[in-house]
Amino acid sequence: MEIEQPPVDRERVIPTAERRGLILVHTGNGKGKSTAAFGLALRAHGRGKAVKIYQFMKVPSARFGEHRIFEKLGVPIEGLGDGFSWKSKDLEHSAQLARDGWAKAAETIAAGETFLVVLDEIMYPLRYGWLPLEPVLQALRERPAHVHVVLTGRNAPDELIELADTVTEMLMVKHHFKAGVPAQRGIED
Repeated sequence: MEIEQPPVDRERVIPTAERRGLILVHTGNGKGKSTAAFGLALRAHGRGKAVKIYQFMKVPSARFGEHRIFEKLGVPIEGLGDGFSWKSKDLEHSAQLARDGWAKAAETIAAGETFLVVLDEIMYPLRYGWLPLEPVLQALRERPAHVHVVLTGRNAPDELIELADTVTEMLMVKHHFKAGVPAQRGIED
């Protein structure tokens, strides 16, 4: 490891634009996309802001760690899907769940009553063709000016990246699965 000197003299950039709702995208093949979005949800909730989390691949009855803690904190989190696509018994049903879920999410965004809307794992239904991209982009463009939206998932479409204010790509450098270590509750759930 190379030791660095801490910065002591840095030019301060003063923003000139007004505050407004942001579109944030967390994408890439590395871990942490949903976790980062949940961190933003906690931060907003901690400031007394209204938050709503939609999970496009989780079932409505899911009881993962995030569901348990958000329920205790009073942050609404809703599973919209039927689980992993490779476990689905009926892909058309999975697609319909995604479309129905998007209708709920779009309504929440348009209503303007929620400070932060998280669209967790929405890239899967977009990539699979279950959701058309254009209505999602249109809803993001037309949302009330104060509404922030976070979208997560691998392989975000270029059009979404172009529209977003902030895009973070999670990069996998090393993963325990490759060493044969299985997923663990409290880490991957």
